Amino acid sequence: MKGAVLYGPRDVRFEERETPKIVKPTDAIIRIAAACVCGSDLWPYRGISPVAQPTPMGHEYCGIVEEAGSAVRSVKPGQFVIGSFFSSDNTCPHCQIGYQSSCQQHELVGGAQAPLLRVPLADGTLVATPDIPPDDMIPSLLTLSDVMGTGWFAADAAGVKPGKTVVVVGDGAVGLLGVLSARLMGAGRIIAMGRHEPRQKLAREFGATDIVTERGGEGVSRIKEMTEGIGADSVLECVGTQVSMMQAISSTRPGGHVGYVGVPHGVKLDGGELFFTHVHLHGGPAPVRRYLPELIGLVWNGKINPGKVFDLTLPLEQVAEGYRAMDERRAIKALLRPQ
Repeated sequence: MKGAVLYGPRDVRFEERETPKIVKPTDAIIRIAAACVCGSDLWPYRGISPVAQPTPMGHEYCGIVEEAGSAVRSVKPGQFVIGSFFSSDNTCPHCQIGYQSSCQQHELVGGAQAPLLRVPLADGTLVATPDIPPDDMIPSLLTLSDVMGTGWFAADAAGVKPGKTVVVVGDGAVGLLGVLSARLMGAGRIIAMGRHEPRQKLAREFGATDIVTERGGEGVSRIKEMTEGIGADSVLECVGTQVSMMQAISSTRPGGHVGYVGVPHGVKLDGGELFFTHVHLHGGPAPVRRYLPELIGLVWNGKINPGKVFDLTLPLEQVAEGYRAMDERRAIKALLRPQ
């Protein structure tokens, strides 16, 4: 089969790869219905997180179970399933308290920008939908594999509560879906920070009440001005840079919460400075598996349409254009459909 392989900075090729097969009895093979390019894929694409060797790409996926290992009990061939970018047994102590991305047996699920994908620990990683979904629902279901689940975790980690003021730092797919998550959790005011008009429009559609275009110290000052000098109750950090993290912390009121989900690059926190903020920090790789049943229900019942973050759809073989479009900010998120 052919799939996406990253060779180095801005060098994505669609080429022959080994066809996945059952390796362990707990594995499943998925025929991909849709995959996509993630914002975090751009770090290695840009050379910021270098790859040591040609690397199969993609960690967001949904599709039909093609084959299940002999030990798999919760899903079966023919079912439509969604899984997390980390596999999990869903039974270890960390999974049991809802942190499946820290499962004692976790593995990164990679190589999803291809027609077929091997998913380890299928019983604890995959969740089946009630039936085979209509084609127009598939983009929204795909977001649950990462960006919607990550946006939801950011809001959850930030302690979003009904009626409270929320700030979202970052206007990529995760930040936009963080806005949607905050609205669903009942936030009274949602301030989205971003400069790009199409993203601002979608942020408002998802529930943002205000837009702030300033960044860094100017952005913090604007938030303080809008909140009568107090700061936000909850801030979602959805970028992963030093500027975005400090912008998030500095925009938060004493006693407030920051939920950080942007993959960090060069982020350093000063303990003395942090000590006097009285700000709660919580985040990391989103335990997407924890939220899958609830989020599938919201999509299935038409309560949310997070698939709107996909503003570019390409055949899988044109995956390199998907990377270019997102790198150049011509697209928020590129959807890939196998032919």
